[in-house]
Amino acid sequence: MEDSVWKTVMGLSLVRGIVPRTLFGLTAIAAIILIGILAFGGRRRRPHPLVASLVAATLAGAGGLLATWLMSDVFMVFGVSLGLPVILTVAGGFAGLGFVLAAAVTLRGARRALAVVLVPLVLASTALGVDSIYGEYQTIGNLVGYTPYPPLGSVTVRKASMSVGEWRDKARKDALPSMPDSGKVFAVDIPNTESKFKARKAMVYLPPAALSARPPALPVMELLAGQPGSPGRLIDAGNIAATMNAYAAEHDGLAPIVLAPDQNGSATHNSLCADTTRGNAETYLTKDVVNWATTTLPVAKSARMWAMGGFSQGGTCTTQLVPRHPGIYGAMLPVDGELEPTDGSVETMVRRYFAGDRKAYDRQVPVNAIAATGTAGQALFAGAGKGDRKSVANMRTIAAAARAAGMETTELVVPGADHDWHAVQAVWNPGLDWFGARTGLGEMTKSLEEYPQVEVLQ
Repeated sequence: MEDSVWKTVMGLSLVRGIVPRTLFGLTAIAAIILIGILAFGGRRRRPHPLVASLVAATLAGAGGLLATWLMSDVFMVFGVSLGLPVILTVAGGFAGLGFVLAAAVTLRGARRALAVVLVPLVLASTALGVDSIYGEYQTIGNLVGYTPYPPLGSVTVRKASMSVGEWRDKARKDALPSMPDSGKVFAVDIPNTESKFKARKAMVYLPPAALSARPPALPVMELLAGQPGSPGRLIDAGNIAATMNAYAAEHDGLAPIVLAPDQNGSATHNSLCADTTRGNAETYLTKDVVNWATTTLPVAKSARMWAMGGFSQGGTCTTQLVPRHPGIYGAMLPVDGELEPTDGSVETMVRRYFAGDRKAYDRQVPVNAIAATGTAGQALFAGAGKGDRKSVANMRTIAAAARAAGMETTELVVPGADHDWHAVQAVWNPGLDWFGARTGLGEMTKSLEEYPQVEVLQ
C-alpha cells in the first residue's frame, strides 16, 4: 500500500493536472486576498500600501528582466538563450516577489504572515512556470531523481529470430507471435568492459515485437539527454514510451528499440562525449553500449539500422560521434545541438580534457568529424526550436557540412519552442516516421510539411 502511494505521488505531473493547478490556484487566491488587504486596509497611510507594493513589483520586475536577459542573451551564462517566454516568466517571478516582500514590510500580524507565506508560493509558481516551458521535469519523481522503471532482468528478452521484412509478411498473413499490447521501459546497468567509464543506469525501451517469443531484428535509436540531464529524464521529457507505443500500434508491434545511456556519469559532469583524461565516454557509447545491445537484445547490426539522437549537449554528441563511427551508425537526429563540445573555453577544454593536445579536441568538432570520416551513406535529420536562434544557426552550419559530405539532410524548426523538450518532441515525431521508413518498419504516409508543430527549412 505504502509503495503504491509512493509511486502515485512520484508519478504526479508537474506540467499539467492537479499539482500545477493547485499551486497556481493557491498562489492566485492568496495574492487576491493580499491585494484586497493592501487596497482597503491601509487607505490612511502614506504612501498607500498597495501603491508602494506595486512600485516595488515594477522595480523588481524590471530588474529581474534586465538581469535575466543579460545572463541569457548577453553573457550566455547557460550556453544558450533561455528564450523570451522563460525571461518573461522569471521577470514576472521577480515582480511577484517584490510585491509580496514590500507588503510584508508594510503589514503587521496575520496580514504580514499571509505575505510571508506568498514568498515560497511565488517562487514555486515561477519555477513550475519555467519547467512547463522547458518540459524538463515532467513528474515529481523526475524532480527528485526517482526512477519508476523495472530492471531489464525482470523480463525475458530473446534474440532475433527473423527480419523486419519477415515480421511484416507474417502480419499480412495474421500469423504474428503473441506479444504485449504496448512496449515498456526498463533500467539496466550496461557493463563498461572496454571503457571503464562510470555511467549511471541506462534506460531501454522495448516495443511489443521485442517482447514476443520470436522477435525480429529491430532498428535502434541511441538517444542522449542534455547536460545536466539523465537517461530517465530523456525518457520522460522526450515522451519516448508514448511516442514509440503509438508508432508500434500502427505498425504491427514494430518500433525501434531505444537505448538511453548515460554519456556524462553525473548531472554535474560534462564528458564531452569523448575519450579524455576525464573518462572514456566515446568508447562507452560506441563500443560498450553497442556490444551489450547486440549480444543482449534483438537488434539489427547493420549501420543503416542504427541511429543516434540527442537534445542540447546530447545533440552535439550525436553530430560528433555518428560521423566518427560510420560502421555503427547510419543516421543522426540532433535537436538544439552546439557547434562543438563545450565546457568552458576551448583553451580550458584542451588543457583539462586533452592534456594540451588541440588536434585531439579539433577532431571532436562535428563539422571536422563530418568532413574527415562522415559518409554519403549516413543521413541527418536535425531540428531546433525556432526561438533558439543560436541552435538554428548551429543546425544549418552542421547540415551544410553534412551535405558537402554527400549526406541526405533534413532541417526542421519548431515555432513557439526555444531550447526545450517541446522542440525535441516535435522534431522526433516526424523523425521516428522518417527513421522507420529508412529501416523498413513502415512507409511515411505524409510529407514533412504535413506534420504539426514543425516548419521544414531543407
